[in-house]
Formats: sequence, structure tokens, C-alpha cells
Amino acid sequence: MSIPAISVTMPCYNCGETVSTALESLLRQTMTDFEVVTVDDGSTDSTAGILADYARRDSRIRIVTIPHGGVIAAANAGIEAARGRYIARMDADDESLPDRLAAQSRFLDANPDVGLVGCRIQFGGCRETCAGYAHYVDWTNTVLSHDAISVHRFVEFPVPNPSIMYRRECIARHGMYREGDFPEDYELFLRWLEAGVRMAKVDAELLVWNDPPTRLSRTHPRYDVDAFYRIKTTYLARWLARNNPLHPVVHILGSGRVTRKRADLLLNHGMEFAAYYDIDPRKIGHVVNGVPVIDRHDVPEAGTAFCLSYVGSRGAREDIADFLQGRGYVLGRDFIPVA
Repeated sequence: MSIPAISVTMPCYNCGETVSTALESLLRQTMTDFEVVTVDDGSTDSTAGILADYARRDSRIRIVTIPHGGVIAAANAGIEAARGRYIARMDADDESLPDRLAAQSRFLDANPDVGLVGCRIQFGGCRETCAGYAHYVDWTNTVLSHDAISVHRFVEFPVPNPSIMYRRECIARHGMYREGDFPEDYELFLRWLEAGVRMAKVDAELLVWNDPPTRLSRTHPRYDVDAFYRIKTTYLARWLARNNPLHPVVHILGSGRVTRKRADLLLNHGMEFAAYYDIDPRKIGHVVNGVPVIDRHDVPEAGTAFCLSYVGSRGAREDIADFLQGRGYVLGRDFIPVA
């Protein structure tokens, strides 16, 4: 049996209602040199039968069956079984558009310095009832280059996991998904970036990212907001130790209760807060746990402070970036957004 160029790994658990659509989208790919490694994670519905039917019809579809262990165990089992030089991720409730595998593999072929490539994605949910998720998808579609991905890594996960393709040597060098009380895909992304893996995106929509109510990112505590902030703070603290010339002192943009709760996680890593900065006159002048709340217009001169933008309300990140850049601050050198 010849070794395929690409292995698409697909964890499957009780996905009988959606997995046919996902597999059909792969069988419609313009590139044909691939295999699909489906991992049946102990499903109790019709999933096993559907996978078996597709495997009989097309030898490129392989089935790995494991006792139910959760998405991390299934994802890692798929990676271990993958034979291609490039490994792509696909969820059993999403759809790859016809040129996805061809476009992403061409990108990796043409850019040997890039270890992981994503793409722009279509939001497959309801934009009215799932406006927050849709807004997140829209944001990810603006973060395309390695530099943009790198500097925005602590805002959110800028390269959605179902859209990625990477070189198999990244696994050998930097490891697979890890178990823990954190989103395993975001942790892998942060770990690989920290290790120096370059990442970028094909500037084309190549995946439909559906948003069913049963999606794990909506239902499992490993993916809640607090879990994201715990893991991002661990990596942020290490990033600051390497990149903040004034380490361990930082200046916090925002002073609200939620901002302080999230920023305070840095204190456990030895960070020191010089001040909070706000635009709300009701907050300015207060002192919170020994840290003053100062008018934003009194932020120090560029080059004399490192700022973290912690305000997550819609439009605030862009407003703060415009303000700081208007004061001569350089993104990545003098400040980064973390919400």
C-alpha cells in the first residue's frame, strides 16, 4: 500500500447524524492523494456502521476503533495511525471545501519554513443566535500571517483546530495533544508557537465550521473562558519573561472586575502591575490592592512601559490598539492584546 501525501485525522464519537456529510466533503477534494483516519471513540450510535460502509466503498478511508476515552485520546490515536507527510485535522461535524487539501499542501510545499497552515473558514451556524461565535470566526479570518498569528496568540485561538494541516515532524519534535483542565487544541498551538513553529494561513475559505449545540467547546468545562485564561496566562508569563524589556513590570489597560480577575492570574507567575488604565471617570483615581487606576491618557511614553490590553468587550481591543499606536507604541514590542 502506497503512503499518501496527506492524512486527515477525524475523531468520531456518536456522530452518526453528521459524519457522512464530513466524509463526502473529503471525497469531493480536488486532490486525491490522501487518507482519512477515522477514530471511532467507542460510539454507541450508528457511527461505526457508517464508517464501515465508507471504508468498504473507498480504501482511502481507514478506521481505528478505541474504547471511549474522549476527544484527546481519539485525536492522538488518529495522529499515531497517520502515514502522510502532512497531517490535517477534521471534525466529524464540519465540511472541507473541495480545494482544501490541495491548497494547504501547496502552501506547505511552497513555504518550507512554515510548520502549520490554516485557512479562512465559513461559519456554519446561525449568526443571530450564535453571534459571539460568529464574531470570533470573523476575527480569525483577519489573522493570516505568522506575525499576526504570533502577536495575537493570547487574544483567542486564531487558527481554529479543524482547519489545520501540519508537517508530521512537528509531532515528533513538539508532541501531541495533552490531557488537562485546559483546551487541548489551544495548548498545543501555544506550545508549538513557543517552540518556534511558524504558522500561517491560506487566504481562502476552505472549511465550513459548523456550530451544533452539542459541540464540546460549548459543553465541556475544559473549554470554558476560565480554562482558556488559565492556560494562556501560563504561556503569556513565559512570553513576557522573554520579550518584555521591563520584566516583570507590566501596565494593564482596563480596570473592571473581569479585567482584574483575569490579569491577576499573572501575579501567580511573579508579574508586577505598575498601574491600571481606564477611560471611566468613576474608576480613575481609585487604588485596587495597592495598584492605582489612572486615566488612559496618562499612559507612559512608548519605550518606558510594556502594556497588556485586557479589555475584551467588542471593539475595545481595536480602540486600545489605535490609542497606543497613536502614542508611538509598537504592537509586539511595547504592547500586546490578551483579550
